Amino acid sequence: MTRIDPDQPGEPLLLQTGILGRALCGPLAQAERREWWLGNGRGAYAAGTVAGTLTRRYHGLLIANVHPPLGRMLLLAKADATLLADGRAWPLFSNRWTGGAVEPRGHVHIESFRLNGRMPVWTFAVAGRRIEQRIWLTAGSDRVRCAWRLLDGGPPSSDERLPRLRVDLLANARDHHHVTQSRSLSAAIELDPERLVVHWQDLPVQLSVQAVGGTLDSTSDWIERFDLPLERERGLEDSDNHLRVGCAELILEPDRWCGIVAEAEPLQGDDSDDEGLPILDVPDLDLDAAIRLHRARDRMLIASACDRSAGPAPLARAPDWVRRLVLAADVFLIARPLPDLPDGESIIAGYPWFGDWGRDTMIALPGLCLGTGRADTARRILLTFARFIEHGQLPNLFPGNGAEAAYNSVDAALWYLEAWRAYVAETEDLDALEQVWTGLEAIVAAYRDGTRHGIARDPADGLIRAGEHGFALTWMDAKVGDWVVTPRIGKPVEINALWYNGLSALAALAPRVDRDPEPFRTLADQAAIGMADFVRDDGLGLLDLLDGPDGADSAIRPNQLLAVSLPASPFPHEVQAQIVDCCRRHLLTSYGLRTLAPADPDYRGSYRGDVRARDGAYHQGTVWAWLLGHYAIAEHRVTGDVALALSRLAPLADHLADAGLGTISECFDADPPHHPRGAPAQAWSVACTLEAYWRLLRADETPRRPDC
Repeated sequence: MTRIDPDQPGEPLLLQTGILGRALCGPLAQAERREWWLGNGRGAYAAGTVAGTLTRRYHGLLIANVHPPLGRMLLLAKADATLLADGRAWPLFSNRWTGGAVEPRGHVHIESFRLNGRMPVWTFAVAGRRIEQRIWLTAGSDRVRCAWRLLDGGPPSSDERLPRLRVDLLANARDHHHVTQSRSLSAAIELDPERLVVHWQDLPVQLSVQAVGGTLDSTSDWIERFDLPLERERGLEDSDNHLRVGCAELILEPDRWCGIVAEAEPLQGDDSDDEGLPILDVPDLDLDAAIRLHRARDRMLIASACDRSAGPAPLARAPDWVRRLVLAADVFLIARPLPDLPDGESIIAGYPWFGDWGRDTMIALPGLCLGTGRADTARRILLTFARFIEHGQLPNLFPGNGAEAAYNSVDAALWYLEAWRAYVAETEDLDALEQVWTGLEAIVAAYRDGTRHGIARDPADGLIRAGEHGFALTWMDAKVGDWVVTPRIGKPVEINALWYNGLSALAALAPRVDRDPEPFRTLADQAAIGMADFVRDDGLGLLDLLDGPDGADSAIRPNQLLAVSLPASPFPHEVQAQIVDCCRRHLLTSYGLRTLAPADPDYRGSYRGDVRARDGAYHQGTVWAWLLGHYAIAEHRVTGDVALALSRLAPLADHLADAGLGTISECFDADPPHHPRGAPAQAWSVACTLEAYWRLLRADETPRRPDC
C-alpha cells in the first residue's frame, strides 16, 4: 500500500529516517549523540545535534564556503527560539556551558525528531501546543532557512495575542577548524526594514538575515563559554564564543510557516558565488515553496537511482534504508570548477573536517554516482581529476584555500584506473575514455618505471614497491609528527591487487579505443606470478606486505580483501575463499572490518583520546565501514550466495538512526559494542555500502520490489 505524505497530501511519503521519540530526544546524552548533517553541493554545510546543543566546533547553521574551493567559515552558529505564550517564555533550545551546566534545557520539550528526506524536523510539545521546526540548505548557494509552524493548540480568544517566537541569532566569522577567543572579533551590524546585515572585517562575504512572518531587531553582545565536549574528547580546545547580532520576533499561526533566511552574500565585485552549481531556489520569503522545492529535489534523486528507462536500476529493489543512502550521497558531491572545466566536480571525503581526497574520491565514485543514476557527475569528476595527473600520480588531497595539491599517495592513481573501468562498464562512454587515455598510460608508465616516494615496479617479480622514511602512502596513513604509525614500506598487498586489477582493466579497454592491449596484459601476467608470494602457508589468506625493512609482514589485516573484491583477481578460487574466511573469522564486525586482528599485540580496541592516542589506534584494530561493502562483494564471489552477502550489510540499517542520522560514520571501535567514531558522515562508508547493494542486487535474479 502506498503511504501518503501528511505534509503534501496526495504524494507518496518521502523516505524518512525512523522517528525518534521522547525516549531518545529527552535524555541529553541520547539526543546529543545523534547529529544531522546538510550540504549544499559547493562545500558549505550545516550541522547540529538533535538536542540543539553545540558539541563540536563544526556545529552551526551556516558554515559557508567563503574562500572557494574549500575555505569554509562559520557565519551563523545558532538560531535559538523561545516560545512566548500565556505570559510565559518557553525555551525550545538547549546550550552547554563551560563548567558543566546545561541551561536552558529546551530539548526536554522535543516530542519527536525525524529526517524527512534530508531535512531535519523537530516537533516540540509545550504549553499545550505542538510546534514544528525545520532546517535546510539551498542547493548551489550558501543559504540556510530555519522555519517554524504551529501544528495545534487551538485558536486564541479574542483578547489573547497569538503566540510568538523570539529567535536569537548567534553569528561568528571563523575558520570551521578553529574556535573564537572571547571578544576577539568585531562586526558592523546594519538593520533596515527588510534585513539584518553583519559584515566582518576582511571577509569577502557578509551575513544577511531576513525574517519571514515577523520582524528583526539588532544587538551586539557576546555569548561566551559554550562547552564543546566532543572537542575535549579529541584533545582539542573545547570552549567557544559567539556574537549575538540580532533577534527575530515571529508570529506563530496554525499551519503557516514563519522563520528566518540567512545567506552569505558576496560583497560587491566578488563573483565567487557565480561558480559551480546552479542555484535551485525560490523567493526568499516563500518558505512553503522552498520546502516543496527541497523535497522535490530529494524525490528526483531517489527517482534517478530507481529509473529503469536508461537500463537496470537495482536500487529500485533495495530496502528503504539503502535507498535512503542515495540522499546521504548527495552531501558529498561538490563543485570544483577549473579554468578549463567550469563544471568540474569532486567528492568531499567526509564531514566535518575532510576536504576532497584522491583516494577517497575514486573509491567512492562508483557507489555515489554510478549506483545512483548520476553518470554525468561521475564523468565530470573523472575529467576534473585528469587535470591533476602529475608524474603518474593523483593528488592525495586538495587542501582548502587554494593551497597546492599533495601527491603523497601510492593508491589514488590505481583507484582512478578502477573508477574508469567502472564508469565505462556502466556508460559505454568511449569518447571520454579517449580523452584521458594518454593520462591512464602515463600512470602505468610511472608505476612501471618509477615515480615519487619510491613507487616503482620491481622487475624481478612484477610487483609495485613503495615507501620512504617519514611517509605513509597507503590508505593506512596515520601520522603523528614524525611517527608514521603503519609505514608499510615495501610491497603492500592491496597496492598490488590494485595494480593487477588496473592493468587487467586497461588491457580490456585498450582495443575499444584502438590501442594495443599487450603491454598491459604482459605486465598483468607478470604481477599475477609475483603475487603468488603473498599466499601464506598457514591458510590464513595473504601476507600484508612483502620485502619490507624487516621482511614480510604477516599481520592479519583487511587489505588482502581487495584481491577478491576487485573485478580482476590473480588468485584461484581456493585462495580467494581462504582470504574471505580469514577476514570473517578475525576481522568482520557488524559495521565493518577491523584493521588488525585482536590477537595481534599492536591491536587497539578503542578509538578514543587525544590526537596521538586516536591516530595510534586508527589502523590498529579500529573498524572501518567502507570495507564492509568490499567484504560482502568478496563473500558473494566465493560463495555465490547473494542473501548471505546482503545480510552482512543489514546491521547498518540500525546505524542510520544513530550518530550521523541517515548516513554512515567513518569508523567504529574495534571492541563491542563498536561505538561509532571518526567523522559522522563519511563518503566511502556510504558509497561502498551503496555499491555493494547495487552490484549484489544486479547479480540476484529474484525481484525484491516491483517499484520505488
